[in-house]
Amino acid sequence: MTLNTPTSTQPPAAPKVRSGGGLSRLRELEAQSIYILREAYRHFDSLAMLWSIGKDSTVMLWLARKAFAGQVPIPLVHVDTSYKIPQMIEYRDRLARDWGLTMIVGQNEKALAGGMHPSKGRLECCAALKTEALRRTLDGTGPRLRMNADGEYVPDWNPRPYNGVIVGARADEEGSRSKERTFSPRNEQNDWDVAEQPPEFWNQFKTRFAPGTHVRVHPLLDWTEIDLWVYIAQQQIPIIDLYYDKGQGTRYRSLGCEPCTGNIVSKATTPEEVVTELRITNTPERAGRAQDAADPHAMEKLRRDGYM
Repeated sequence: MTLNTPTSTQPPAAPKVRSGGGLSRLRELEAQSIYILREAYRHFDSLAMLWSIGKDSTVMLWLARKAFAGQVPIPLVHVDTSYKIPQMIEYRDRLARDWGLTMIVGQNEKALAGGMHPSKGRLECCAALKTEALRRTLDGTGPRLRMNADGEYVPDWNPRPYNGVIVGARADEEGSRSKERTFSPRNEQNDWDVAEQPPEFWNQFKTRFAPGTHVRVHPLLDWTEIDLWVYIAQQQIPIIDLYYDKGQGTRYRSLGCEPCTGNIVSKATTPEEVVTELRITNTPERAGRAQDAADPHAMEKLRRDGYM
């Protein structure tokens, strides 16, 4: 795979992914994701990658390093609600320094100053501190901080809007994400019209859109939760250790804001042990997320308004 422009006006098809498990499936998933990342980098002149610090977006970050010879030529964007688990922020900054990442952090300072908290309502809090903060971070109208060479965050004085955003969403994680396309257009306000999505037949992706279109790119859409963990084990990806039991018989399966994220009963301390657990569990991945419990359609409502 190269970044060279194809001689045909039709872009080459992405590698096909088999439905069965095993190493060959992982290799095909990896190849397809790398292809999608390179296509996004080639077609969008102002591109960002959302990093939630969770397992999905960290695997996506790992794939980006593979796609671009160990470097990540795309700025990483993290929306800080101020309620994240402290270890997540420590991990974010450490990995950003170690891997030489361009790290951008956005926040809805006005909502926080007004006392916004999950106690105001789970969906209302997510809308203000996640959706609105993300929209304003991406379009450049909200405050943005950039990590400098010393590992300190300073104001980003060149907040150009991003017209393409890479997101670590998987179709199997949550219902609204299964409605996504690999290259999913939004309008200028980042609003998502679920009924107006381009067809993606035979692994052919539409990558050219009308001016003003905001596009979300999903390189992990075909991965499953088990695929992800098998790949983490195979590649020895240094994901945050909140996903593992630390001797208390519990761990996190999905990460979010501390007041809204519960852990699960588990003694898994390695990716291999997590995979063993997942093969016999019937509990949904996001069962510990309070906003999902408060409203089963919460994620789709947030995503229609611009959330990741």
